[in-house]
Amino acid sequence: MTFDYPGDWTIVDPVGKSPLGGEHVDVLNAGGKPMAVLETRIVTGSECVQQYPFAVLDSEPMTALAEKGVADGNAPRFMFEIRGDALAPARTAETIAAYGITMVPEEIGTLACPIFLLFRWPPSGAVFGAGYDPANNTTPGDPSLPYWEKAKLYVETGEYRNIRRMITSLRPSK
Repeated sequence: MTFDYPGDWTIVDPVGKSPLGGEHVDVLNAGGKPMAVLETRIVTGSECVQQYPFAVLDSEPMTALAEKGVADGNAPRFMFEIRGDALAPARTAETIAAYGITMVPEEIGTLACPIFLLFRWPPSGAVFGAGYDPANNTTPGDPSLPYWEKAKLYVETGEYRNIRRMITSLRPSK
């Protein structure tokens, strides 16, 4: 796989970080803060044991990553979504926003399963994304705003647009 990223960002390849022998890279912004992780040879699968209120902040199909010849070969999609308590002051295990690539179709209704940032990539799966964290992700506005409101403001930043361009540029290398 290959992807494009801003020239002042850094790719770090920590040796031995991928336990199943896949590739692992961390993407850091110019300030050294983590923006995303790309890891291959991830075992995919999820179970929805509880649903949460949610909001879709951004979504786009990624047809370049659709696996040819697979019966349910729907294209993965880039997403930035929120789950949990809309009034929570901070990120918790139940209240989280994340951006990245998922195989899960865009949710509808008022409740959704936990965020699942995995997609098929032979021989198993991969992840490319990160959880939104106001301590890492430069977010405008009043720091006392609820976590959901901070995530909504983050979508309008140049940093988010760089992350989105980077993740959606992921493609098979020649």
